[in-house]
Amino acid sequence: MARAEAVRARSDNRAWAIERRARTRQLIELGGLVQKAGLVDLTDDDRTALLGAFLELADRLQGEGGAELVEIWRHRGRRVFESEA
Repeated sequence: MARAEAVRARSDNRAWAIERRARTRQLIELGGLVQKAGLVDLTDDDRTALLGAFLELADRLQGEGGAELVEIWRHRGRRVFESEA
């Protein structure tokens, strides 16, 4: 019985570790996008300014026309990624 619990605990830990690694990768990629957009240099790496800007974006997305903004931004971002490929 203890062996079965140990195996289950290891598999739970592995699932948790896999999720943690995926989350870490996502956060690293998002940070890379902030850098790629030039926001780190434009704000002199001012993280309070960056957070304020992100909060402003979130407010705009929640307002009227938010879905249209996402489409505009998606199109623009796709062009940049395609030009680098």
